[in-house]
Amino acid sequence: MPLLARLMTNLGGDVFLAGDLAYPNGTLDEFQRCFDPNFGRFRARFWAAPGNHDYMTAGADAYFSYFGDRAGPGRRGYYSVRSSTWQVLMLNSNIPHGRNSPQFEWTRQELVANPTRCTMAVWHHPFDRSGPNGPNPNQRELWDLLYGLGVDVVVSGHDHLYERHAPQDASGRPDPAKGIRLFIAGTGGAPPYARARAAARSEVLLSAHGVLRLKLEPALYEWEFQDVNGVVLDRGLNVCH
Repeated sequence: MPLLARLMTNLGGDVFLAGDLAYPNGTLDEFQRCFDPNFGRFRARFWAAPGNHDYMTAGADAYFSYFGDRAGPGRRGYYSVRSSTWQVLMLNSNIPHGRNSPQFEWTRQELVANPTRCTMAVWHHPFDRSGPNGPNPNQRELWDLLYGLGVDVVVSGHDHLYERHAPQDASGRPDPAKGIRLFIAGTGGAPPYARARAAARSEVLLSAHGVLRLKLEPALYEWEFQDVNGVVLDRGLNVCH
């Protein structure tokens, strides 16, 4: 989308991608023909997590070939980066991530070994959502791990909409002091979804193309959701735990 690419040019900064990046099958041809013309010039700013459509090509091979080291080491699809003073975990919700899985244990070790005031995680399938695909209760163990280790924000995609959730624990209970705030930003180009259900902690839902902008400060974060014309449709801030 040229308008979305123009918006990304004007905003600058790191770009965290929450999967489903070349429709419908995540082939190398689709990355080169559909994704690259508008977004390829930002590749040095990208950090990519894989989505289910990326795995429509066996092993998400084209996704890993296209993004290279910007998709993490070992073609496993999970890794960590620093953005400003924040630790950012890029995780892979397409492979096992529950207790006793390699990804779960890696996540625990990464957070324990690299404590920071503010932490964010990015993965494709949302823990909860008001869109048509429903919640993912199989993420509860991972969410509880992140909650216990003080993660502040999770950003997901999958549903083609923007949704902001209030901070919550792994049982979906509100927790403004220690809870994790979930953003869903599946707004990069596919036709938008409408609300299909009422997620318990949903605060704002918008069916529009656009970009979630996060300003990551040493002790807080500010958010804005901008449509493709740069109009701010949602904004706010929170102090980190």
